Amino acid sequence: MADTVDPQGGGIMINYLFNPAHWSGADGIPTLIGEHLLYSLIALAVAAIIAVPLGIYIGVTGKGVFMIAGLANALRALPSVGLLILLVLLISPAFPSKMGYILPSLIVLVLLAVPPILTNTYAGVRAVDAAAVDAAKGMGFRTMKILTDIQLPCSLPLMLSGVRSALLQIISTATIAAYISLGGLGRLLIDGKAQNDYSQMVAGAVLVALLALFFDQLLAFITRRVVSPGLTRRTVKAAAVAAPDETVKTPVTV
Repeated sequence: MADTVDPQGGGIMINYLFNPAHWSGADGIPTLIGEHLLYSLIALAVAAIIAVPLGIYIGVTGKGVFMIAGLANALRALPSVGLLILLVLLISPAFPSKMGYILPSLIVLVLLAVPPILTNTYAGVRAVDAAAVDAAKGMGFRTMKILTDIQLPCSLPLMLSGVRSALLQIISTATIAAYISLGGLGRLLIDGKAQNDYSQMVAGAVLVALLALFFDQLLAFITRRVVSPGLTRRTVKAAAVAAPDETVKTPVTV
């Protein structure tokens, strides 16, 4: 009989997670995590392929700025579950295989991930110091050289922040795939609700939260490693910590 109450707080959830039977087989937790990550990473890659070049183009040329506020806000306002069901009804007849359900899920996740990547990429490129760009032009740098050597490195922190935000939204929303009988951690929520299994539902919610937190910290670590220390002021802070009491003395000439 499924557990419907939790008199010991998180005790039932812990029992579910540490039950070896839930960690093996086609419906085991590792399999569900793998499916959840597969949907999430594919959607993130597609969204980045669409949003990063578009954000760079708009940021460099200034053309299509209306898309940043208009299109991005419109995509954010889309109801995920309703759009998913609509796309399944439209697409599944053309794809009799499982792809008829996977493709709508990926489309919804991509539409969710495009706005933060697009807006942050645009904002990062536009925030580059105009004096640095003018100096590069004065040195004879071509447009592509300025982009690759100055604008992209300087905009990298904001771009990665957009990717980080998009991935967190994708991971938390990828549970909707279970609404149309696909895998992922959403299965624990949907199946738990159908079976009135409180422990299964709580375990699914906790696993999704832990997965999101793990990738949030992973992307934060990657950002610290790939972004120039000069852009994050790490070099200045390190120097201040190394010699907090040192003063610069200017030699006096008589």
